[in-house]
Amino acid sequence: MKYRPKIGSGDFETKTRRVEKFLTEGSKVKVTIMFRGREIQYPQLGRKILDDVAESISHVGRVEVYPEQEGRNMTMLLTPGKATRRQREAIEALQAEALEMEEASAEAEAEASSVTDEEQTSDETLELEQDLETE
Repeated sequence: MKYRPKIGSGDFETKTRRVEKFLTEGSKVKVTIMFRGREIQYPQLGRKILDDVAESISHVGRVEVYPEQEGRNMTMLLTPGKATRRQREAIEALQAEALEMEEASAEAEAEASSVTDEEQTSDETLELEQDLETE
């Protein structure tokens, strides 16, 4: 995601929401501050923006590579953090619960079919007994 040192608050919030979305999906995000002209003389402005981004996404991810100046750009790498791990754990828990429910329903069907088998065998013995009595 590319930012500029003189970014407006609305643009900052929009881009930061997109960064949060990417992190919740489990992707890494490279945040770049692009300096033009005399802006390069004020790297603290870029550093402040990157710090604000890191602070606003701290509930979703964490900083993997801290801000570095590379020519006219300052970059920082963000990686998914605890929230994404919690989401994965929640999904695994739901899948385990669904598996247990399937096993329980399979056992219930097996039990129901054994009951019907017993009913069939008792019906067959009654028919045999009736046949024997009629003979």
